[in-house]
Amino acid sequence: MTAEMLRAPAEVKYAAELDWLESVDGGPRPYSWRLSPRMVRLFVLGSRPADGLDRDVDQKWFGDPSLVERAIVTLASDRGLLLIGDPGTGKSWLAELLAAAISRDSTLVVQGTAGTTEDHIKYSWNVSMVIAKGQSRESMIPSPIMTAMERGVIGRFEELTRSTSDVQDALISILSEKYVSIPELDTDSIAFAKPGFSIIATANSRDRGVNELSSALKRRFNFIRIPVVTNKRSEADIVRFRTAELLRRHEIDLDVPPTLLDILLQSFADLRAASAAATSDDERLESALSTAEQIGVLEDAILHSRFFGDRALTAGTLAGSLVGSLARRSPEDLAILNKYWHGVVEPRSKSDGGLWPDFLEGGRQAIATLS
Repeated sequence: MTAEMLRAPAEVKYAAELDWLESVDGGPRPYSWRLSPRMVRLFVLGSRPADGLDRDVDQKWFGDPSLVERAIVTLASDRGLLLIGDPGTGKSWLAELLAAAISRDSTLVVQGTAGTTEDHIKYSWNVSMVIAKGQSRESMIPSPIMTAMERGVIGRFEELTRSTSDVQDALISILSEKYVSIPELDTDSIAFAKPGFSIIATANSRDRGVNELSSALKRRFNFIRIPVVTNKRSEADIVRFRTAELLRRHEIDLDVPPTLLDILLQSFADLRAASAAATSDDERLESALSTAEQIGVLEDAILHSRFFGDRALTAGTLAGSLVGSLARRSPEDLAILNKYWHGVVEPRSKSDGGLWPDFLEGGRQAIATLS
């Protein structure tokens, strides 16, 4: 089944694992939860020998375990959960994993944009059915959030701060009253939330000022800030895990040499340090330099090697993918990358050797091509 999906949701991708966890789960489960809080944590963070399980459960989200535990506790209460952080910190992935483990359905999602309306979080109407039979529950189209309410499961709201104040105000009512009024109907005019319903929202901390959350809406959420991964070992684990998934999806049998992964991690660390030390936006790359972007760079390099190279990933190809992915503004980003290549990569290639000279040359060629 997953082979027929470009990207399978977590509950489909890990269906066998979730089935097994549910079968051995003897812990107390809140309301309509499919797994106990302990098993939800284990599904997200992976198993340990102390758990005493008959099979290993892989870690799927890499970060502070206390953040995951607090998120699970929040969802067991009647408050919403808001995951906030920089782009690429894994907010949406954590939200998907939690919804998959708790409800076995992570697809009840509303994407917040400037075009999101109140209908997207409440309901709309099937116009042809309304004309033929009139307004009724049958002719109503419930939103993903309303569906989650009536089923008593987790609904998700991505990029909350990108939606307008009208949409945010409508969400206040849902989180407070736990029902949606349908004034168009004379009977059956209220959709009540069943026990187990909650909302996981995400917000980009760089979007402050787009549509600030009201104090009333903030009070309905427990905030969990997802920090940027700065630990090289943790970041390497994330990149390896997600890259392995991508390779399986593309049916590519290729090992990423540890030395190349080290070069990628070091380059991003250097560029982040330079961005932090910059005094103006013109001296900073437009890229957020997130872990997700590292994964994108590595995937690009692997696919380029597969289709147009000698099927072996090289430092030169990795450098070309890095430059191509991060050079979004011209000439500003190219100037920053050129400065980095001359000031950092060139001296390092002379002092450290190894694959750095190939990385240096590949980057130079990519910068020259784009200049």
